[in-house]
Amino acid sequence: MDDIVIDARWLEPPEPLERVLATLARRRRDQRVRLLLHREPYPLYDLLRQMGLAYDTQPSPDGTYVILIHPVDDRVS
Repeated sequence: MDDIVIDARWLEPPEPLERVLATLARRRRDQRVRLLLHREPYPLYDLLRQMGLAYDTQPSPDGTYVILIHPVDDRVS
Protein backbone atom coordinates (compact mmCIF):
# COMPACT_ATOMS: atom_id res chain seq x y z
CA MET A 1 0.00 0.00 0.00
CA ASP A 2 1.40 3.38 -0.98
CA ASP A 3 1.29 6.15 1.59
CA ILE A 4 -0.19 9.49 0.65
CA VAL A 5 2.54 12.09 1.22
CA ILE A 6 1.71 15.66 2.17
CA ASP A 7 4.68 18.02 2.18
CA ALA A 8 3.39 20.91 4.26
CA ARG A 9 6.76 22.24 5.38
CA TRP A 10 6.75 26.01 5.70
CA LEU A 11 3.07 26.44 4.88
CA GLU A 12 1.30 28.93 7.11
CA PRO A 13 -1.41 27.73 9.49
CA PRO A 14 -4.10 26.60 9.02
CA GLU A 15 -3.15 25.27 5.57
CA PRO A 16 -1.27 22.14 6.78
CA LEU A 17 -4.20 21.13 8.97
CA GLU A 18 -6.70 21.79 6.18
CA ARG A 19 -4.67 19.69 3.73
CA VAL A 20 -4.43 16.78 6.16
CA LEU A 21 -8.14 16.81 6.99
CA ALA A 22 -9.09 16.98 3.29
CA THR A 23 -6.75 14.08 2.49
CA LEU A 24 -8.04 11.99 5.39
CA ALA A 25 -11.61 12.54 4.17
CA ARG A 26 -10.85 11.11 0.72
CA ARG A 27 -8.30 8.37 1.46
CA ARG A 28 -9.10 4.68 1.50
CA ARG A 29 -9.71 3.33 5.00
CA ASP A 30 -6.54 1.23 4.96
CA GLN A 31 -4.37 3.96 3.47
CA ARG A 32 -1.78 5.82 5.54
CA VAL A 33 -0.89 9.51 5.30
CA ARG A 34 2.71 10.68 5.71
CA LEU A 35 2.85 14.35 6.71
CA LEU A 36 6.05 16.39 6.53
CA LEU A 37 6.14 19.53 8.70
CA HIS A 38 8.73 21.92 10.10
CA ARG A 39 7.14 21.83 13.57
CA GLU A 40 5.25 19.29 15.62
CA PRO A 41 1.47 19.61 15.04
CA TYR A 42 0.06 19.25 18.57
CA PRO A 43 -3.49 20.43 17.65
CA LEU A 44 -3.60 17.76 14.92
CA TYR A 45 -2.82 14.98 17.39
CA ASP A 46 -6.00 15.65 19.39
CA LEU A 47 -8.10 15.65 16.21
CA LEU A 48 -6.58 12.37 15.04
CA ARG A 49 -7.35 10.69 18.36
CA GLN A 50 -10.94 11.97 18.17
CA MET A 51 -11.17 10.51 14.65
CA GLY A 52 -9.98 7.12 15.89
CA LEU A 53 -6.65 7.34 14.08
CA ALA A 54 -3.15 6.72 15.37
CA TYR A 55 0.06 8.53 14.51
CA ASP A 56 3.79 8.10 14.89
CA THR A 57 6.09 11.11 14.83
CA GLN A 58 9.78 10.98 13.97
CA PRO A 59 12.02 14.07 13.82
CA SER A 60 14.54 14.06 10.97
CA PRO A 61 18.08 15.44 11.20
CA ASP A 62 17.09 18.33 8.92
CA GLY A 63 14.42 19.50 11.39
CA THR A 64 11.47 18.02 9.51
CA TYR A 65 8.87 16.12 11.50
CA VAL A 66 7.55 13.05 9.71
CA ILE A 67 4.09 12.15 11.02
CA LEU A 68 2.67 8.84 9.86
CA ILE A 69 -1.12 8.79 10.28
CA HIS A 70 -2.72 5.36 10.18
CA PRO A 71 -5.65 3.27 11.40
CA VAL A 72 -5.25 2.27 15.05
CA ASP A 73 -4.92 -1.42 14.20
CA ASP A 74 -2.31 -0.85 11.46
CA ARG A 75 1.21 -2.01 12.27
CA VAL A 76 3.73 0.70 11.42
CA SER A 77 6.79 -0.39 9.49
